[in-house]
Amino acid sequence: ALKQSVEQMSTDEVKVNVIHVGVGAVSESDVMLASASNAVVIGFNVRPDASGAASAEAEGVDVRLYRVIYEALDDVKKAMEGLLEPEFREVVLGHAEVRATFKVPKAGMVAGSYVTDGKILRSARVRVVRDGTIVFDGKLASLRRFKDDVREVAAGFECGIGVENWNDVREGDTIEAYGKEEVKRTL
Repeated sequence: ALKQSVEQMSTDEVKVNVIHVGVGAVSESDVMLASASNAVVIGFNVRPDASGAASAEAEGVDVRLYRVIYEALDDVKKAMEGLLEPEFREVVLGHAEVRATFKVPKAGMVAGSYVTDGKILRSARVRVVRDGTIVFDGKLASLRRFKDDVREVAAGFECGIGVENWNDVREGDTIEAYGKEEVKRTL
């Protein structure tokens, strides 16, 4: 029953392989098979015998023992979810309005900006929006408050923003800072 339940948990992305099923205590041969197969031993209402416990410790094989079938199935499901690739969702961090532009030697064009909402992070990716259209998507080259390099600028403050590899920023543009958030997937 346990084998059948575990095998039914397989999906298109994550497959469960049951290598061996047996009755009785978890033995040394069970542990050696798991070690060779890079597997986990699941014991249901059993204990490992002395040689099985010793070889599991020596081989570094994970032996999981359960008395309730649902706990075993929950643990297998959690392990399978851990194998799924995470999804990433875009998160808008803040907006800045370009109020003036300055040509700075070495740095190129710098946008004198006012952060209207959220915050602009030095590590964030940015989009430059002009008349409702995205005209550039890339990274920040610099983020300054007065003459100091800063990590972030919050809403209500002015800052100088340099956009990496792009010098066509204009007054009236909006600079949108965004990041990616990892979303854990479930089966």
